Amino acid sequence: MVQHIVMWTIKEGTNKQEAFTHMKVLLEGLVGRVPGLLAAHVSQGYAGYDVVLVSMFENEESLEGYQNHPDHLKAKEFVHSVVSGRVFCDAHM
Repeated sequence: MVQHIVMWTIKEGTNKQEAFTHMKVLLEGLVGRVPGLLAAHVSQGYAGYDVVLVSMFENEESLEGYQNHPDHLKAKEFVHSVVSGRVFCDAHM
């Protein structure tokens, strides 16, 4: 299994609560639609970031497939429109 963690900062001037809520709906909604995505949880704020995604994948191939899945690309388009920065890490379990 692979745990994929992403933390974002929301752009200044953006309604942070609205952006968070929409990101949560989009990203958590990918479970069951993206093969190999076992779980996704979006929460608010940690270590100076506004939004945190913790997701779990069956394997590295599932994570790679997620990156190019059309539903993920659609969610990613919105995320990139409201964020100013991000960090991420993957943990192989």
